[in-house]
Amino acid sequence: MKRSRPQFPLSTPAKSPPPPLSPQTPPQTIKITSKKLKKTLVTSAATNWTRLNLTQSELSLPLTFPTGQTFRWKQTGQSQYTGALGPHLISLKHRNDDVYYYIHNSPSQSAAESALLDFLNVNISLTDMWAEFSASDSRFAVLATHLKGARVLRQEPLECLIQFLCSSNNNITRITKMVGFISSLGNYLGNVEGFEFYEFPNLDRLGLVTEDQLREAGFGYRAKYITGTVDALRLKPGGGIEWLAALRHLELHVVIDALCTLPGVGPKVAACIALFSLDQHDAIPVDTHVWKIATRYLLPELAGARLTPKLCNQVADAFVSKYGKFAGWAQTLLFIAELPSQKSLIPSNSWTTKKTKSANNKDDEAGSEPWTELR
Repeated sequence: MKRSRPQFPLSTPAKSPPPPLSPQTPPQTIKITSKKLKKTLVTSAATNWTRLNLTQSELSLPLTFPTGQTFRWKQTGQSQYTGALGPHLISLKHRNDDVYYYIHNSPSQSAAESALLDFLNVNISLTDMWAEFSASDSRFAVLATHLKGARVLRQEPLECLIQFLCSSNNNITRITKMVGFISSLGNYLGNVEGFEFYEFPNLDRLGLVTEDQLREAGFGYRAKYITGTVDALRLKPGGGIEWLAALRHLELHVVIDALCTLPGVGPKVAACIALFSLDQHDAIPVDTHVWKIATRYLLPELAGARLTPKLCNQVADAFVSKYGKFAGWAQTLLFIAELPSQKSLIPSNSWTTKKTKSANNKDDEAGSEPWTELR
């Protein structure tokens, strides 16, 4: 049954990662090398940037791109990020209080603009959403004042799925290299400030890559999950892309169950994919850091307990009970507030609640997973 989704209308005036691994040379019987166009795309002050109808309070690039939602967008300048959306290569940057975009490479400017607006979820107003959350949560109100513009992206589902398959028990540096390797199998779009960008490969292209090739590229056991998931999607009635897109119209629990039938996808990875690509705005990816946030502010009676699948569901329910249909967006801001890189933006007197130490310190060590290291 299709879920009824409340909409927040758009407000009216709203150390660079390492280069990707070089693709391994495939067997001669399988050609998966990308055709490079050998061009460097340069942006300068003279370039004709176009203003988005989004202010920094609606979209903060540093609070959106380097926070574990996507591993394909690169910082290509001061307050500038660049990424590929299908065949479109686009840069975004801040100027004063506004956000501007520049299309480096695209078969259609209008299609690129539409893809960008869709990717940025521009039909949802952070200003209205944050006001609603802040009215019922004084702590959220303080954090939202200092962390404006932390937006949830609407990624292409296959791209999001493959990225989070790479994230299993992994750290940001390795995830970025793996995603870079996968991306390099697609069509080459150009080079911006030393970073090469590619259109994300389609299922047929991904189907040419073997488990051995991925293992040689450093994917480890994740290689079998990626090839297994690609094979499973290619067998879906109507095609895997259509199957994934159809999940956007189903209830969250149905979406999670469906994604968990794919090799290597568990409840947390499924929740990430659901939130960041499938319009499931109330999806809550629960890891040890989200668990600490929940036991600190929402479920203090559970402090000291060990996180179990049952308690994961309880945590998700607590977020939805507190914040409603857009609980995933609220949780994203609370998560970003825990990042060491962002805590400096928040006055120390804002952290008034005593932190509860997790009973399982080993699980709290940063770096094991993207939503652990980044959080």
